[in-house]
Amino acid sequence: MAKLYFYYSAMNAGKTTTLLQSAYNYHERGMRTLILTPALDDRFGEGMVASRIGLKANARRFPGDEDLLALVEADIAARGPLHCVFVDEAQFLTKAQVWQASDVVDRLGIPVLAYGLRTDFRGELFEGSRYLLAWADELQEIKTICHTGRKATMVVRVDEHGRAVTDGPQVEIGGNERYVSVSRAEFKKISEGTGRIELQQTVLPLGERE
Repeated sequence: MAKLYFYYSAMNAGKTTTLLQSAYNYHERGMRTLILTPALDDRFGEGMVASRIGLKANARRFPGDEDLLALVEADIAARGPLHCVFVDEAQFLTKAQVWQASDVVDRLGIPVLAYGLRTDFRGELFEGSRYLLAWADELQEIKTICHTGRKATMVVRVDEHGRAVTDGPQVEIGGNERYVSVSRAEFKKISEGTGRIELQQTVLPLGERE
């Protein structure tokens, strides 16, 4: 039986890597998939999803006002039977699009696997995540760790000094080095100004020359 799945996590937990691996498993068995990605996320070029470890695949971009049920029906009409739909960065779905994703499951009998963040840098739910948590048939957390060693469940946006940024738009594409996954306890300390983050190096350090 087809289901709507929501795989959620903090940042840099390997959501896209897991999505691409799952899609590969379908293709390995001769089954056709459709990967969807929000049009506002253009970090890797138009029509492409990519993971931090170098995996990538073609994807169908969609704007916030596109009907996902109609999109999937059109894809089937043009290209034939479809066995699974994957949604990357699912936190950016609208309420209507989460409902349409559930229609893909309920009307067409096609499983939908959505991958995304649960909360933003203020600790508040994204719209897409809110309704996926409410309506998905199955929820699964993809775990990652805080620099303290605890499980990371939240995301902070930091400035160049590692201090928390608490104002600004909810969505800020790019600049991933400004977002850090932390535990709830660490999120409180950093947000209250009693803690800070040592920003990660963007490249591996060179070893000392002999």
